[in-house]
Amino acid sequence: MSVLDHKIDFAVVLSVRNANPNGDPLNGNRPRQNYDGYGEISDVCIKRKIRNRLQDIGESILVQSDERRVDTYRSIKERVDANAEVQEFGKGKKQNNELYAQAACKSWIDVRSFGQVFAFTKEDVSLGIRGPVSIHTAVSLAPIDISSMQITKSVNAVTPKDPNKKSSDTMGMKHRVDFGVYVFYGSINTQLAEKTGFTYEDAEKIREALRTLFENDTSSARPDGSMEVHHLYWWEHQSKLGQYSSAKVHRSLQVLLKEGVSEARSFEDYVCTLQPLEGLTVQEYAGL
Repeated sequence: MSVLDHKIDFAVVLSVRNANPNGDPLNGNRPRQNYDGYGEISDVCIKRKIRNRLQDIGESILVQSDERRVDTYRSIKERVDANAEVQEFGKGKKQNNELYAQAACKSWIDVRSFGQVFAFTKEDVSLGIRGPVSIHTAVSLAPIDISSMQITKSVNAVTPKDPNKKSSDTMGMKHRVDFGVYVFYGSINTQLAEKTGFTYEDAEKIREALRTLFENDTSSARPDGSMEVHHLYWWEHQSKLGQYSSAKVHRSLQVLLKEGVSEARSFEDYVCTLQPLEGLTVQEYAGL
C-alpha cells in the first residue's frame, strides 16, 4: 500500500425527511440549527458515522461507540493499554512519542484518518496526532422546519409511590426535521497523510463510507430511509498541494432550487451543477 501522494477534496449532498439528524443536548435534543434557522450536522457526528461504517467492513477502530463496540474494553484508555505494539513505546526506557504515534496510526484507521489526542492521567505519554481527513459541519440549503410531539411510555421505568399514578419519566418529547437537504465538504491533506501513514486505499475506504453513510444507522430518531446520501463528489488533484484551494473546489459545486420552485418539498426540487476547473476532474458517485 502506498501513502497518499495527491490532495483530495470531496462533497456530500444528503437529504433528511422526518428524522432528527443530530440532536443538540443543550437544547432538549432538538435538531441542531444555527441562528439563521439553517439545520446543522456537526463534523463530530459525521465522523462517528464514518467510523461506524469502517467498523462494519472490519476495520480496526479506536474510538468505538459503546453500543457498537466489538471488544470488551469500555474506554479508549483500556483499548490503548491492551495494544502491545503501542504500549511498547509508552513507558520506561523505550518511551518515544514519535514511535508511539506511528504504532497507534498503524493499529487504528480512525487515528491515521482523523487524528487523536493521547493524554491519560498517570501516563508518560502525552501527545496529539493530526489526521489528514478534515470534514466541515453539514448545513442545510434552506431554514428547516422542526416538528415536536409529546410522547409517553406505556409502563413505568420505576415503581411510583402512588400505584394509581404514572411516574414522571413516562412523558417526553420527540423532535424531527420535516424535510431538508444538507451539504458538507471535506478534504484529505497529503502532508499529514505522510505523517500518519494514511494510504490511497484508506482514502477509498473513506469514500465508500461517505457514499453509504447512513447504512446500519437506524434508530428511533432516524428510521430506515429517513436519511439518504444522494451525491458524493470526489476531486483528486494531480499534486500534493493541489491545483486549486479547497475553498475554490468546494465553491465549484452549486445546489440550487429548480427554476419555478419556491420551496423544496423533495430532493428532486433541487439541481446540482458543477463549475469546471481546468485540469481537475471530478468523480460523481450516487448514494447506496
